[in-house]
Amino acid sequence: MSDRRRPQVWWQVYPLGFVGAPPEAAENEPVVHRLRHLVGWLDYAVELGADGLALGPVFASHTHGYDTVDHFRIDPRLGDDADFEALVEAAHGRGLQVLLDGVFNHVGRGFPAFAEVLATGPQAAGAEWFRLSWPSAWRPGSEPEYETFEGHGQLVALNHAEPAVAEHVTAVMNHWLDRGADGWRLDAAYAVPTEFWRRVLPRVRREHPDAYIVGEVIHGDYPTVVRESGMDSVTQYELWKALWSSLNDVNLFELAHALTRHNGFCESFVPWTFVGNHDVTRLASRLHDSRHLAHALVVLFTVGGTPCVWSGDEQAFHGIKEDRPGGDDEIRPAFPAGPADLAEYGWPVYRLHQDLIGLRHRNPWLSTALTEVFELRNEVLAYRVHVPGESAGLLVLLNLGDEPFRPILPEEPAPAVGEPRILLRSGRDLPPGEVEPHGWAILAL
Repeated sequence: MSDRRRPQVWWQVYPLGFVGAPPEAAENEPVVHRLRHLVGWLDYAVELGADGLALGPVFASHTHGYDTVDHFRIDPRLGDDADFEALVEAAHGRGLQVLLDGVFNHVGRGFPAFAEVLATGPQAAGAEWFRLSWPSAWRPGSEPEYETFEGHGQLVALNHAEPAVAEHVTAVMNHWLDRGADGWRLDAAYAVPTEFWRRVLPRVRREHPDAYIVGEVIHGDYPTVVRESGMDSVTQYELWKALWSSLNDVNLFELAHALTRHNGFCESFVPWTFVGNHDVTRLASRLHDSRHLAHALVVLFTVGGTPCVWSGDEQAFHGIKEDRPGGDDEIRPAFPAGPADLAEYGWPVYRLHQDLIGLRHRNPWLSTALTEVFELRNEVLAYRVHVPGESAGLLVLLNLGDEPFRPILPEEPAPAVGEPRILLRSGRDLPPGEVEPHGWAILAL
């Protein structure tokens, strides 16, 4: 692998929603150049502190982008190749790398190989691409039963044991990396056998050794998935769940346990960390007490990993995911023409993101840091962040209680001069080292 710098912080965008594209693609729909709308937001992402742009699906599909029908064509609701190239060029010109969303576990029913199966039956050339069960007396017009993604009939599961599928995925990944993309998020990677990625990813890396590849893995043995698949990272859903759950329950023991687990992951790889994404209820809607939103962000940006900010979360957008058709619409809204059109209420949260991301950029060792809890009660948590064997470190203090919190700071390693230095804190009129009710502080050792 190359040592080329990788982004420390990503800004994630769901393009179809962001640009206000229609929810369904019309047949023979003309190209509409909406993707360039994103170019006007790149400076906003840079000012936030992001150095990577993680895009949701941009390839031709019927509806939400995860029902791909052509991996080699930009969705006409977004634009065309020229629009994609313009976005990549504009992003790279600002120092932003670009991550694409690869949906390689399943395809839409309109995917050409599956359309041929429906049209011509068991003898279709692409029949081996899918896991099919044909009726004993097949006749034209009858459909086979087929494996789906989590029971969604519009999402046809691929047969990952079929060599042609591996050839196709390899070709797709290399094609868009050739066109300027810097890496891939592998959607529903948990549903794909790791053996498949072991066949595909080495061939991708031979052509593009710098490519960053992160897999969507919700639960399971994260280090084993990374090791056996050849990915660089996977999504750290355990930490995401522990953050909002422990804050809502005022039970920081849950978070402390998750941080211990997180240490184990960080010793094997650098996890992809987040407090929100395109598949879950927005953090501002999930939390029972809005005073604790900052606490989730403080943890996100002070523990090991590669943080990803879901677009809109930096403005405290609200949105609830519902399990129904269209249930993602509220969490994937259209964005206005430019940042100046955003509501005033969200800018303090944006500035908090800037402060925390700035702290992370000034301390790049945080990406591989471990945490050590030194004070813990239901409503208070104090932990040290450090890289083993290094002198640099931070102390992070969280208080969910109604009374001020002054921790007993660890004696080892002792600060060089006096007490640890305050870097960021929620309260401004308190003695050094004391945390206001429902407040937080970050100190340098």
